[in-house]
Amino acid sequence: MSVSFAILTHPADRTVAVFGALQGSGVLITDQLVLTCAHVVGTGSAQVAHPAVRDRIRATVAWIDHELDVALLEAAGPVGPVRPARLGVVDTRQAVPGCEITGFPQVQRYGPDRRLEVDQYTATVLPMAGRVRDLLVCELDSPPAARPDDEPPALSGLSGGPVFMGDVLLGIARQVPLRRKGRRVECVPLGPVLAAEPFARAYRRTGAQLREEYVHGNFPKDLRYEEEYAQALGVAYRRTKIFGLDELSRHDSEWDLDTAYLSLEAQAQDRAAQRPHLPQRIEALLTDRPRVLLRGEAGAGKTTLLWWLAAHASARTLTDDLAPLNGRVPFVVPLRTLRARGMTFPGPAELSSAAGLVIDTAPEGWAGRVLESGRALLLVDGLDEVPPEEREQAHTWLAQLLSRYPESRCVTTVRPLAVEPDWLRSEGFEELRLLPMRNEDIQAFVTSWHRAARLSEPDDAERLDGLERDLSLQFDQNPTLRDLARTPLLCAVICALHRRRDGFLPETRWSLYRSALEMLLGHRDRRRRIGDPEGIELTIEEHTQLLQRIAVWLVREGQSEFTRDQALRQLGRALAGMERVSAQGPAEKILTHLLNRSGLLQQRADDTYQFIHRTFQDYLAAKEFVEGDHLNELLRHADEETWQDVILLAAGHCGRRELAVLVSGLLDAGLWYEAGTEERTAVHVLAALCAQHATWLDEAVRRAVRESTAALFPPRSGIQVRSLARLGPAALAFLPDPRQVSREGPHAPYLGELIVEIGGAPALPHAREWVLAHPRLSDTFAEAWGRFPPEEYAAEVLAHCELLMNLDVTDRKQLRALRHLPCVYSLSLSSDLTGAEIGTTLERTRVGMLSLSRNPRLTDVSWLSTVADSLSLLAIEQCPGIRDLRPLAGLSALSLLSLDAEGMRPDDLAPLADLPSLFHLSLEHLAVDRLSEIPAHPGVTNLEVKGCRPLTLDGLGAWTSLRELRVPELAAFDDALVALREHPGVYKLALTVFPWEHRPDPTVSVPTVDDLSVPAPSHG
Repeated sequence: MSVSFAILTHPADRTVAVFGALQGSGVLITDQLVLTCAHVVGTGSAQVAHPAVRDRIRATVAWIDHELDVALLEAAGPVGPVRPARLGVVDTRQAVPGCEITGFPQVQRYGPDRRLEVDQYTATVLPMAGRVRDLLVCELDSPPAARPDDEPPALSGLSGGPVFMGDVLLGIARQVPLRRKGRRVECVPLGPVLAAEPFARAYRRTGAQLREEYVHGNFPKDLRYEEEYAQALGVAYRRTKIFGLDELSRHDSEWDLDTAYLSLEAQAQDRAAQRPHLPQRIEALLTDRPRVLLRGEAGAGKTTLLWWLAAHASARTLTDDLAPLNGRVPFVVPLRTLRARGMTFPGPAELSSAAGLVIDTAPEGWAGRVLESGRALLLVDGLDEVPPEEREQAHTWLAQLLSRYPESRCVTTVRPLAVEPDWLRSEGFEELRLLPMRNEDIQAFVTSWHRAARLSEPDDAERLDGLERDLSLQFDQNPTLRDLARTPLLCAVICALHRRRDGFLPETRWSLYRSALEMLLGHRDRRRRIGDPEGIELTIEEHTQLLQRIAVWLVREGQSEFTRDQALRQLGRALAGMERVSAQGPAEKILTHLLNRSGLLQQRADDTYQFIHRTFQDYLAAKEFVEGDHLNELLRHADEETWQDVILLAAGHCGRRELAVLVSGLLDAGLWYEAGTEERTAVHVLAALCAQHATWLDEAVRRAVRESTAALFPPRSGIQVRSLARLGPAALAFLPDPRQVSREGPHAPYLGELIVEIGGAPALPHAREWVLAHPRLSDTFAEAWGRFPPEEYAAEVLAHCELLMNLDVTDRKQLRALRHLPCVYSLSLSSDLTGAEIGTTLERTRVGMLSLSRNPRLTDVSWLSTVADSLSLLAIEQCPGIRDLRPLAGLSALSLLSLDAEGMRPDDLAPLADLPSLFHLSLEHLAVDRLSEIPAHPGVTNLEVKGCRPLTLDGLGAWTSLRELRVPELAAFDDALVALREHPGVYKLALTVFPWEHRPDPTVSVPTVDDLSVPAPSHG
């Protein structure tokens, strides 16, 4: 049965009642594993009950040790939604106060139905008191209430109840000695339990990682500080500025981060992979990757993601894929801030202070103990903000830190080209790349932004409703506008300008930034009816001149943050040529005005400031470079990734003469590198981007740009593909005729990837031409469906593909477009689609293999009759609503079935026996102990049972055609051998875990591989 209540977060919520030979207590160490005392269970099975659930749940013994007096029970279904418990071993001679013991004493019954209620005791662990007997001894802070002689003792039934220090489980109560007036409780410590191999194996089978923590003398202080630290992280990172709302708000420019956070898509970067990985939501990609290097453009949301992770992991509010990160301790390391403070890369003791949180000093050694316990979440922001000459030092720092603490998880961010591919691969990092926002992401962002604006300006809600509808329509109908809004930052800029200008928007990236600065510098205070509280009155241009002096210094120094003294020195130089401004006050007063009133600067820590976003810093620095006639300085840095945005933005500030000089200089700079290299590609692409939106450019220069760009084709690596993709649809004009490119040569795959990277409607006809000329690119184009208009792409491209690989359908538009594909070899449906929708669509499509996953809405599979004649493989995963399997009986061609059977009863599988062609059956998460519980299928030759308890092989003979059996673990090795001898047809038994401790004779050699082959006599 399932339990439907909120996630249990308090340690006491893990306590359950256990009913076996006696009534006792137990503790949930996972949602299905219960640790209790052996004398409570006795020799048979047991039942467990949680206070929030009236019914009891059947549980079987996964492991029992009567000498230790401990038993591990596995419930037939989830008892409660809990995360795996923190498991602690007491490693101190000091008394540990402040512990809690919870359980279900028999006397604790209330109400007319005499229901049990949990009782709670505070206690001190006395590590020395039970050392000789290897016990964990607790002394209650006050004695339990005395009971009459004819009633059970006050603590009767507490056996198996957990002992917690904070949220760390230390052991389970075992007995109350008759001495000491009932104040002593003897408990089973976790040390010997965790060391027992049967326990470890049963625990790992749940998918959780077994990790023990050592509870030392400082542990109570550490726990208290950890709570304070989590609160400080929440204060620092649960709220953020949403661009454009600060100039709208009457009261507060900061908003809950969840309002601003948008789940973005990312793509795994693996150069060894045969095909590009499919894009996925970043949360799903982070799940099983303990170390990640995240690449993303400016404004792509890298920092916001780290803030969001820090805030939620510390508060234990992550859900779904990221839930395993709950309870980890985030250490945010903003490298730009550390550089601004003049600090080096932090050691373990400095990690807790790297982010400048408002909190007391940590207990000595606290951060090191967190790292040692494997609970740290290291969030390193802005590797690209470390100067190139210091990046090897950054590599060494990170490598040494993670080598010392290998179980720490780590996410670090960087601009796309700041470090070479696989830069941290030797340290176990996998690379992910944040992708531009898809059309639906842009629409979701528009909705979120306007929702926040309505919270800010409730009196303007009706007008904001209209503006939201208008902007959504503009994004839907205007591809150029959509292309400007592919990052969260630029989308926010557009939302703000759209509101400010009553629906009229700039058309280029440069005019977008210029308008945003004018909005902030020229209109913000006037709209908010703020005068000149500092006595300073500046024009837009005066504001800009002052800010760009600070910005250009930051770019030259390779920093993103500055101190007050650093800003004052730059302002002093600027004020020497600004008579009207300098007459209004000294540099200190001007800086105060800029910090308070410009809307472009924000304080990050004491005496540390930054621009609200790096892009505005780069825009203003670019303006200063052009006005100061420093184009040659820009060109000297043309090959440095951190300067390339500045150079591109400088092109928008250039006049006709300066632009020609800049573009020609970039073409010359690219020639410093050999033809065909990634460095020349990057610099010449930058030249083409600078020329792309020029109002006027000398024809000779424009011709040189065209020639240099054409020479970059065809690309020879994935990095060159990504560089050329920055040109957008303009790159499509340089594609060679696909009919003149060798089908067997190395160039076609990279050209196909380039078309996919550009995507959208302009690339659609090119995709069609290339797939017709190069059928081997079918997989590349099929995987890229989500990057194109779904209807047109299905009709014009996918219809011509050799669809021999899996085709993913993630939304309704793609589902409807399947009507253009009469035959699909393999199809995956992973959206919240209804059976009626799927059935209607698949009536005209032959499907060979079908996968249904992550769809809680799907309850009926009768629609599968539409593909009954063609469907040979069916996989159903994480679709909890599917219980009735009778409609599968009509699938006459189905030969392979993989079924996630979590929550199903064995009897629910009976209809599978009516599948005439089935020969391979895979069942996962089926709660059975015996093979005989699974309804036998006479035609199945391959049976796989995954994620269940150890199995006995009784009933093997009913599987008359069985040749290969895969099970996680055998419950009784001797009995299994007997069953196999009686069923000689089985020639392969594959075990996930080999049962060493169940050997019939320890002197008999046992295979050291997972596959135990048992040949039949007829096989010789």
